Amino acid sequence: MGAQWKAKHKDLAANAKGRLFGKLAKEIMVAARSGADPASNARLRLVVEQARKVSMPKDTLDRAIKKGAGLTGEAVHFEHVIYEGFAPHQVPVMVECLTDNVNRTAPEMRVLFRKGQLGTSGSVSWDFDHVGMIEAEPSRADADAEVAAIEAGAQDFEAAGEGGTAVFLTDPTDLDLVSRALPAQGFTVLSAKLGYKPKNPVDPASLSAEHLEEVEVFLAAIDANDDVQNVFVGLAG
Repeated sequence: MGAQWKAKHKDLAANAKGRLFGKLAKEIMVAARSGADPASNARLRLVVEQARKVSMPKDTLDRAIKKGAGLTGEAVHFEHVIYEGFAPHQVPVMVECLTDNVNRTAPEMRVLFRKGQLGTSGSVSWDFDHVGMIEAEPSRADADAEVAAIEAGAQDFEAAGEGGTAVFLTDPTDLDLVSRALPAQGFTVLSAKLGYKPKNPVDPASLSAEHLEEVEVFLAAIDANDDVQNVFVGLAG
């Protein structure tokens, strides 16, 4: 599952794309607080590029930018909250939320974590590195992920696996710089965001098929919550 968990059965969720658009709209609104022009707002530019790659409707994208930048007269306030704890069978989890009502989100997280264990701040984060994560796919036949990582200034990389997508890891402050450099190295950036990479991930082979399924079900329930933006899991593979 790696650093960022992704549902294995996204095709089963009819509203998966709608949820994705909703999450991206939130990120756009938060980023647009620092300015509505992507050319001078690196964080906004990265999210806008990601939204375009998944075919978010232009009017939805524009509305989110204007709303976040305060150009519509509507008050928008999302709070960034991290919940830490364990999925079933002691698999560490970090859940990143953007919420307009922490008093709603906190009890919902407590309920969702009943099949695992909700921890206090710092109880799990010590076992994760805060990094920039860039998903990219080769745009030419001779593209080499290792060479691209070195030339673009990435700290590390995970070679292309399923679907031919490589992941480049950066220092958080270098996320935009590396994203801009990768196209010249033969890679098309699909997404770029800050995230958490486990230092000591649990080996899936140490869990039975039944236990792995329990972890998957737990993570799917967390991810389905409207306030959840990203789920980072300490499970290798």
